Amino acid sequence: MHRNVALLSVATTIAPRITTSEEIDARLQPALKRLRLPKGLLQRVAGVHERRNWDVGQAFDDAAVSAGKRALAEAGIDPSEVGLMINTSVTRKHLEPSVAVRIHHGLGLPSSATNFDIANACLGFVNGMTLAAQLIDSGQIKYAVIIDGEDADEIQTNTIERLGRPDIGRKDFMSEFASLTLGSGAAAAVLGRADAHPEGHRILGGVTRAATQFNDLCVGSVDGMFTDAKALLKGGMELVVSAWTEAKRDWSWSNMDRYILHQVSDVHTNAIVKATGLDRSRVPLTYPGYGNVGPASIPITLSEEAGRLQPGNRVLLMGVGSGLNTAMMEIQW
Repeated sequence: MHRNVALLSVATTIAPRITTSEEIDARLQPALKRLRLPKGLLQRVAGVHERRNWDVGQAFDDAAVSAGKRALAEAGIDPSEVGLMINTSVTRKHLEPSVAVRIHHGLGLPSSATNFDIANACLGFVNGMTLAAQLIDSGQIKYAVIIDGEDADEIQTNTIERLGRPDIGRKDFMSEFASLTLGSGAAAAVLGRADAHPEGHRILGGVTRAATQFNDLCVGSVDGMFTDAKALLKGGMELVVSAWTEAKRDWSWSNMDRYILHQVSDVHTNAIVKATGLDRSRVPLTYPGYGNVGPASIPITLSEEAGRLQPGNRVLLMGVGSGLNTAMMEIQW
């Protein structure tokens, strides 16, 4: 639980180029015909009709810097006041140095601002918010920027090329199906002390739980994302239900005003709604138009929904990440 932390702003950079699922179907048509698979699986099974990609010359870290600058401006915080910047991107150009150093420099943060990457699949952004909130509560920093930029272009291209090979079977095709739902985008959030910002949105706290025996069910790189979809869904739902049940000792989340889920697919969303008894009308969706934007999907969805939230609304961020891990965080708007 957090005592004195508020979300001051959230901003996004939406990738401008639209890639439709119909376009991907057309590129995969020879493979679909050979494997006797129908067109429209991405739309009917995953519910993903479009995803976004960067234009030529655009970079995910530049997009993240842009989102960070706008988040700071919206919060009214000068970069010199930031004590911590956490990058949560899955995407990275190289192993060293961290993506964080490029973003720290791009934002013009002071040398006193600690900066590093947190990598935890699609939960990185929420994990970053939790860590920053703890440091704000402890009095070590005044403000933190949590940031994420994702680029799905290379993995899309590599996956489509590989699925067109004659040695790829139906099982291989379906194990890479999730790669085709990925999209590009960036997001940033600014956190600060609640008592200094009564206009902010209180971060109350949450829970995390792990089921790391499922560490090999979804393994990704720039070459592709390989998933045992049935086992992943089963293990993920068991973990969510377990965490949800345990959380009832300290939290009451059965009647939130919004549930901001990590955006994966129709199948994943329907399973979480059914398993936890959520009101589907309170679950906004962005994956139909943006795809799965990894750790950026929760802040992107929150940003899209922010204009419809009213003061006092209760918002729950929820996600399951490869590995498996789950996280849930309550915000009072």
